[in-house]
Amino acid sequence: MSEPTISSKAAPVRFEGVSKVFGKDVVAVDAIDLHVDAGKLVTLLGPSGCGKTTTLRMIAGLEMASSGRIFIGDRDVTTLPATDRDVTMVFQSYALFPHMTVLENVRYGLTFSGFGKEEARSRAQAGLDLVGLKGFGGRLPSELSGGQQQRVAVARALVLEPQVLLFDEPLSNLDAKLRRQVREDIRAIQQDLGLTVVYVTHDQEEALAVSDEIVVMRNAAIAQKGTPRELYDAPNDTFVADFIGEANLLACIIVAVEGDMAVIEIEGYRYRLPGRSLPAGPATLAVRPSRIRFGDDTGIPATISKATYVGVRMEYTLTGAFGQVFAVQDDVDDPLEPGTEVRMTFAERGPVLLPGG
Repeated sequence: MSEPTISSKAAPVRFEGVSKVFGKDVVAVDAIDLHVDAGKLVTLLGPSGCGKTTTLRMIAGLEMASSGRIFIGDRDVTTLPATDRDVTMVFQSYALFPHMTVLENVRYGLTFSGFGKEEARSRAQAGLDLVGLKGFGGRLPSELSGGQQQRVAVARALVLEPQVLLFDEPLSNLDAKLRRQVREDIRAIQQDLGLTVVYVTHDQEEALAVSDEIVVMRNAAIAQKGTPRELYDAPNDTFVADFIGEANLLACIIVAVEGDMAVIEIEGYRYRLPGRSLPAGPATLAVRPSRIRFGDDTGIPATISKATYVGVRMEYTLTGAFGQVFAVQDDVDDPLEPGTEVRMTFAERGPVLLPGG
């Protein structure tokens, strides 16, 4: 498969030891190093207060770094105001002018960027076509759905052809079905045009769906960076394991190390998996709900304490000496009832060893 085309204007973004301190001692971002390749979509993901939005705003020039350097392409933009940076931002609130038509909203920024009236109109119309809103130019924002309004905001940003396009929680005001549709639209446009995009969200599923890379942030610092699959399959620690998708964290003992593999034990049940350079002794096993299996003869004793039918699958809560775990099973025709005794085992692949125990 050929490599996707990168826009001629798309530029990389680089942070070198960047910090942001509010007041005397409120550290919002703590000496982070970050690189976003040109033409890639990188998501900043983390809980509220972790520093992701402040990082995005420093790229935009809406916040100034307290220390460190920020580059867009080869240009040091650390001290430049937002008006002198070739970036645009799509906000969660859409920020459309209610008294202007859709076409006028999209054209607005172009008129301040030196484009003539007809060229601005032509570019604005092309932007609306690109986001699937051909024929909607004469409507007011109030006559559009939430998803359509968000597409107008995307079109308004795209027509400026920025070096970097920024998204700040762009789907938070949409319902679940619209979120899925609009995130697919954003991803398709980003890939088709080869744009550099930095995207902020607290929604793990959203991040997994749209990103080339995800930067997980915690306490003003970067906890881990990688592709969606790398972070899901090989988290560095319990925070990342639990934040990227849901994970059950079980205390275990590494009883043997055999080259790159390890043998762990939980209540007499032994399981072999990649050792990740951990020594023998206490550790933590991270297990996704979909990787839990139920056996009859071998495994960890457990009791089904809750069973919930959600249409396409069954959701189970299991309790035992290990505590409580959450599991999902595809078999909805023969569900297990609460009170059923089972033996809990794990899929051949999926569980991950982490430090601690």
